[in-house]
Order: sequence, then C-alpha cells, then structure tokens
Amino acid sequence: MSLAIHRCLLIAIAGLPLGAFLLLAALAWWGRVRAERTVSTIVTVAFGLATVAALVLAVTVTRGDRALTVPVPAGAWFGGGEYGFHLLLVGDRLSLPFAALTALLVGLIGVFSQRYLHREPGYLRFYLLLALFGVGVETVALSGALELAFAGWELAGLASALLIAFFHERKRPVEHALRAFLTYRACDVGLPAAVVWLHHTTGVSTVTGVLRDGGWAGFEAPATTQDAALIGILLLWAAMGKAAQVPLGGWLPRAMEGPTPSSAICYGAVSVSMGPYLLLRTESVWAGATAARIAVVAVGALTAVHVTLSGRVQTDIKSALAYASMTQIGMIMVEVGLGLRYLALAHLVAHAVSRSAQILRSPSLIHDHHHLERMTNGPLPRTGKHLERLIPRAAQAWLYRYALERGYFDAWLRDYAVGGFVRLVRRADSLDDRWARWLSCGRGERKS
Repeated sequence: MSLAIHRCLLIAIAGLPLGAFLLLAALAWWGRVRAERTVSTIVTVAFGLATVAALVLAVTVTRGDRALTVPVPAGAWFGGGEYGFHLLLVGDRLSLPFAALTALLVGLIGVFSQRYLHREPGYLRFYLLLALFGVGVETVALSGALELAFAGWELAGLASALLIAFFHERKRPVEHALRAFLTYRACDVGLPAAVVWLHHTTGVSTVTGVLRDGGWAGFEAPATTQDAALIGILLLWAAMGKAAQVPLGGWLPRAMEGPTPSSAICYGAVSVSMGPYLLLRTESVWAGATAARIAVVAVGALTAVHVTLSGRVQTDIKSALAYASMTQIGMIMVEVGLGLRYLALAHLVAHAVSRSAQILRSPSLIHDHHHLERMTNGPLPRTGKHLERLIPRAAQAWLYRYALERGYFDAWLRDYAVGGFVRLVRRADSLDDRWARWLSCGRGERKS
C-alpha cells in the first residue's frame, strides 16, 4: 500500500467523525428535525467507516518488524516567531489501536442507543454530543502535535461533561456534571503548561521520529533531568483529571447520572483511558526522569488500592463498575510508569471493551442475578472472604469506615481544598440576591 493511500486512510479516521458532527450540528442549528433513524445512521456509518479505515491502517503499520509511522502534515494554524500551532496527524502502533477502539465503541454505542433513547426529547442532542466526543478523542489519538492534542482534549472533556448533564431537568446530573467539568478545568492546565515548557526547553512540541525502544513516534526530550521531571509531573496532573486518579476521582461515580450508553463509552472506557494514553504518547519526554516515573507509579498504585476498598461497599452496580474502572486505570498507570508500554496498551484496550459491555449490561444485572439464583437453587456465594481471613477484625472495621467515606477525600476537598472558595461564591451569590431585592423594592417605591 502506498504512502498516499496510508494518508487518505488516516485523514478518513479523523475526517469522517468530524463530518458527522458538522452535519448534525447544521441540522440542530437550522432546526431541521430529522427522523431518529437518520440521526443515528449518520453517526454509526461515519464511525463504522472510521473503524474500518483504522483497522486496515493498523494492520499495515504493525505488520513486520519495522515500525512504520504515517505522518499527515497540514501546515500550521498560526505562527509567531519561532512558535507555530502545527496541524499534524500521526498513525503508528500506539495511535491507530486507540483510534480504532474509539471509533468502534462510538459506533456500537450509536447502534445501541437507537432503542435505548427511542422517543427521548434529547435524541439529536445525545448523538451530537456523542459525535463531538468521538471527534475530540480521535484528535487526541492521532495528533502529532501537543497543541492539537490539547484542542481534542478540551473537546472530549466538554462533551463528556455535557453528557453527564444530559437529563438537565433534574438537579443531580447538573451538579455532578459541574463537578466533573471543574475537575477537568483544574487539571487540564497541566497540559498547556507542559507544552509551553517543552517548547521552551527543546524548541519543538511535535513528534520527531520513531523511538528505537518504543515502536511508535515520540517527542524530543529536554536536555536536563529537572526539565523532564517538571514536564512529566505537569502531564501527570493533566492525566489525573481525565483518568479519575486519587485524590481527584470522586467525580467518576457521580458521572453515572448520565445515560447508560454515554457512561459505558466515556466513564467506563474511552474518556478515562485518555490519561494513560497521553502519558504513553509523551513517555519519551519524561522517561529519563526517575522522579516522574515514581510519581506515575505512586498515583496509580494509591488509586488502585483506594478504589478497591471503596468499590467493595457500593450498593448499586454502576457505582461499583465506576470504581472497578478506576482500579484498572490505576494499574495501567503503574504499567506506564514501569515502562511496560505494550502491556499497558493491551490492558487499556481490553479494559475499555470489557467495561463498556459490563456497563451496557448493568440494567439487566438484577434479572441475571435472580436467574442464577434460581439455577443454583440458593443464594450466590459472597465474594471477598479471602480478604476477611487475611485482615484482622479491628482493621476490617476501620477499612469499612474508610471505604464508606471514600477515603475522606471528598470531605478533604470540600472542607479544605475548595471549601473557602465555595463559601466565598455562596456569599457573593447571597449579596447578589440582596442587591437584586433592594433594587426591586426601590423600583416599586418609585412607581408608587
């Protein structure tokens, strides 16, 4: 297959989802109401064709011992002096599996949602946000420039937050969407800060070639270990928000307020996988800094232990699956920090597929549970007895309280980290209400 065909396939992977989103956006903007089947077909066909293109290109790239990278430069959006916002897509052994996974899951969710959201008033809005989310993730996956990756990073975060608040007529989904969005905004600052410092130290923030020991394209590393460690910590901070790592993962169980299809793809599979993916893509930058590696492993290990305990006391299946996702993502972060690149990539893909299926099946879990009990003529055995035998009874009581309080991280964030800011905002809102009432009273007196 020629390089021109490779580039056409790569453009199709990113362009088809974008075309589907723009078409749905035009329908929504002009108020052209279309049949549900038309709306869903636009998304499913676009992402289905993108899946085929990604799989064909992935087979071509991964075949043989020689690592092949397919670049598609599209110039620069703007430039000033030595800096330029480059539009560069890259297909390699890392980006294409993740791009194929994203396109496949978005397409399957589109098919599943045809019946799940049938006659839902926000049917078009759901598919519009689903397409926007897919566009953002595909941009992150295929980007060969960190500036372009940041644009996709923000689009995916915005779409996922809006999907949490899909049922906006209720208070809880909106509150939980705001919490997720604020977590994103607080952590996303790490990515542009890392881009600025990388460009300051190396002069370039685009991929520079195939890594000899990685098998995929990488970025130029800073000359000093201190700069590499700083960039690595900033990238880790950005990844922690999307991947729901300790102590910022409290938003993920609450994100299950959204529709089950969006929960399956965003918070069980693809969205939480963007953090490890970002670290894998930029590993060449921070791999030489021991402090950055230790930080990645520590965050992942603490998250895995914490959410394993917290997930065991959950009483609803979607929250339990959310904590299970956080556990697996924490383990993937450990693998990334230890340099187990291909294991982390395989783990990421396998977890995304299995977790999506589990969340889609979650509404039928009670029915399945009762069916199994009838088949076995008794209650199903309780899991976790091996932990009870290993842990002393006094420690079990403390761990149970720890799990019920979710490690006290929510209380710490509420009372100390952002408590003062929240109180200030509420005070300002109270003063604004008083000011509005005073103006209303004064206007009424003048009219009388």
